[in-house]
Amino acid sequence: MNNIKHEKLRTILKDLAASFLQMETNRTALITVTDCKLADNEKSAKIFLSVLPADAEEGALSFAKRKRPEFRAYVRSRVRLKHIPMFDFLIDAGEKKRQRIDELLRE
Repeated sequence: MNNIKHEKLRTILKDLAASFLQMETNRTALITVTDCKLADNEKSAKIFLSVLPADAEEGALSFAKRKRPEFRAYVRSRVRLKHIPMFDFLIDAGEKKRQRIDELLRE
């Protein structure tokens, strides 16, 4: 698959993850989809999340991981793909580091 189609699919999956989590969450924590890394063969995708407040990260991550089958069905119903990737949700460590740097710069 060419680069443009790969990037377009990656963006679509990121947007779908954001809308799915917005619909499914009970809104006790703010879950933001920060990135989507799609494997070159497009058989797997990692969705990166940022969670506020930080102490709700573990609960939000376990919630997202429990919802993987429903998210896969959600993607299947909205995107015509020959193969729907297997998804994994992870906390975006890079975003946490960026926030920490911003915090230190403000001090």
